[in-house]
Amino acid sequence: MLDEKGFDTWSKSYDASVKQSDENHQYPFAGYEKVLDAIKQEVLRKPKPTILDIGFGTAVLTKQLYDHGCLVYGVDFSKRMLAFAQEKMPEAKLLQADFTEGLPAMLKEQKYDIILSTYAIHHLEDAKKVSFLNDLLQLLKPEGKILLGDVMFAHEDQLLDCKRHAKDAWDEDECYLVVDKLPAFPKTNMNFYPISFCAGILEISKTK
Repeated sequence: MLDEKGFDTWSKSYDASVKQSDENHQYPFAGYEKVLDAIKQEVLRKPKPTILDIGFGTAVLTKQLYDHGCLVYGVDFSKRMLAFAQEKMPEAKLLQADFTEGLPAMLKEQKYDIILSTYAIHHLEDAKKVSFLNDLLQLLKPEGKILLGDVMFAHEDQLLDCKRHAKDAWDEDECYLVVDKLPAFPKTNMNFYPISFCAGILEISKTK
């Protein structure tokens, strides 16, 4: 798993390497553009929502939401990626921090219509995913929702099948989300939308 320095270095070529993987329909980024576009369309169903982007990276998605009038908060642990993103979105409230150690206090003081995270939740071990998602649910406005786009699978056998096909390319350090291993969260609806053989979107929405 890359540390902050590794992501700072990767930031220079991140978008190009992701695009190549997606266009070649290869693990781990097959379906990447479709994931981002689907999340964008869902976020923009609400006029100018307040959003929190966890692990925004080079802000490929977040910049589009910003340009559509979303009030953007965000956190990323790469100083270089944060600099790229802040230059693109000067009015966004972006913080440098490692979300795997918890969100900064300032972000926990807000309430959000949408909390989104793309290709970042796999940095959390399964048990921490559950506690982290429970914490995020407390930050949603009534009827708000969490949108997670990542390498993820409905069932464990799909993950194992992907791992077999990926062979040496498989990253053993990542903890990919398997939806049917997640518990039910109180007062929420949870839906999984597969996008490619290795990518999908998990939507957790609050109910009244």
